[in-house]
Amino acid sequence: MTLLSQIVFWFFVALTVVSAAVVVFHKRIIYSAFALLFAFFGVAVLYLFLHADFLAAAQVLIYVGGILTLVIFGVFLTAKITTLDIPQLTHQRFLALIPLVLLGLGIFLVFYTVPWPSVQPEITPTTQRIGELLLTRYLVPFELASVLLLAALVGAMRLARHFRQQEGD
Repeated sequence: MTLLSQIVFWFFVALTVVSAAVVVFHKRIIYSAFALLFAFFGVAVLYLFLHADFLAAAQVLIYVGGILTLVIFGVFLTAKITTLDIPQLTHQRFLALIPLVLLGLGIFLVFYTVPWPSVQPEITPTTQRIGELLLTRYLVPFELASVLLLAALVGAMRLARHFRQQEGD
């Protein structure tokens, strides 16, 4: 990996982590939604660094194109979302600090004590492998997920029709 590609890689790592932190910690939900845009794009670029072009395209099309658009429209169309007051202070910060320090210490020890191999992996096409796995080994979970999504869609349509009939009465 050249110096320029390392700089670009670490830039997108930082962009993804900082954007994800803004999503979680910002008080205004619209800023969190727009930070989610940068986090999704950062993850897509990191997929490109892993030579997973199909996953990068799916990340942009599904998450940025679909999910994030839905979230932003939901925020804009919700009238009382700006008056929502979310308390930021908690009384258990010290108790949360203990597992955080232990987890950070554990990650630090693993990172610096494990002899990580530096072997360049063979670049294989991801699209064909994903298709093979979805239609062989993971066929049943894939079909169950599609049935679950279909049931959610039918339930949402039924609820929408029920609410529309109540408004008409």
